[in-house]
Amino acid sequence: MSVQDAVSLLVAIQAQENNVPYYSLWTRLAGFQQQELTDLMNDRSVVRGSILRGTQHMSLAEDYRWLRPLVQECLTRGRQAAFGRVSKGWDLDELAIEARKLLDGQVLTRPQLARALAELWPDRDVQALGWSAQAVLSVVHPPPSGTWNVGGATPFALAEEWIGKPLYETGPARLIRRYLAAFGPASVKDFQMWSGLRRMDAAFEELRPELRVYKDDNGVELFDLPDLTIPDDVPAPVRLLPGFDNLVLAYADRTRLMTDEQRRIVCVGAVIKPTILVDGRVHGLWTLERDRKAGSATVTVERLAPLPDEQAVEEEAARFLEFAVPDADHDVRITSWSG
Repeated sequence: MSVQDAVSLLVAIQAQENNVPYYSLWTRLAGFQQQELTDLMNDRSVVRGSILRGTQHMSLAEDYRWLRPLVQECLTRGRQAAFGRVSKGWDLDELAIEARKLLDGQVLTRPQLARALAELWPDRDVQALGWSAQAVLSVVHPPPSGTWNVGGATPFALAEEWIGKPLYETGPARLIRRYLAAFGPASVKDFQMWSGLRRMDAAFEELRPELRVYKDDNGVELFDLPDLTIPDDVPAPVRLLPGFDNLVLAYADRTRLMTDEQRRIVCVGAVIKPTILVDGRVHGLWTLERDRKAGSATVTVERLAPLPDEQAVEEEAARFLEFAVPDADHDVRITSWSG
């Protein structure tokens, strides 16, 4: 599968940390190289911005055009939770108009935009101005921001200008079908957890006649596309999932991937730790540490369950090191989780 097709299949890839999308694609695709994703960002086929659950994701530019308006309610809700108190009484429509004027034809970082808005409203919280503008305006973050090993202040560009096409609205049915193509069978709650959208029961009911419906062991209905079937038995090789990986965040019921005890270790508040899948289920955590002075890089695996094939885990971790830090001496360590 091409990188572009993989991004399309996943709908949007977690991109809160700059290297995570690259890790996500590496663990899914054979022979993936960093430059492949960077090239798609540079030619504007893939864009980065606030999409699912109001958090940073990468998606195809064509998908962003309808995804961003669809999740606006989620972004508005998140902005209110974070800055509602300090922004009480603000006219958000006016803020959007003024922020659009400032971004018209140019790229500004969030701090630059916030300071420019503060010149109009000097009595307002500067941080709240910057984050509120991000919530009320459809913006993307142009490269090199978010590319391999590149951090720094987040740049803003008006999405319509960067993509070169207008955004448009569509109902949730399109997103439901795309979600099920990647992550089904899944429940309504699973979809809501993944997307950040609420009250989706009616949307699923409208689609019910065209969906395949299962029930899990607890009697919960799981929906899927009619032409997709569940295989009886297929290999599930060892995989290293980065933090905040799409698969872990795709379900409200995370016992599909891990035990409840493991979930309390992996999912800590808003943080989703990097995990190792063995036969499709979580068996441990992993961390990457690089000592630039010593010229070394180490992947440490912490077992959360017995590893039936430690050698396979070591080999996958070694492959990851070759991808992530090719110019360093490599080491893989396997330990037990110590809390």
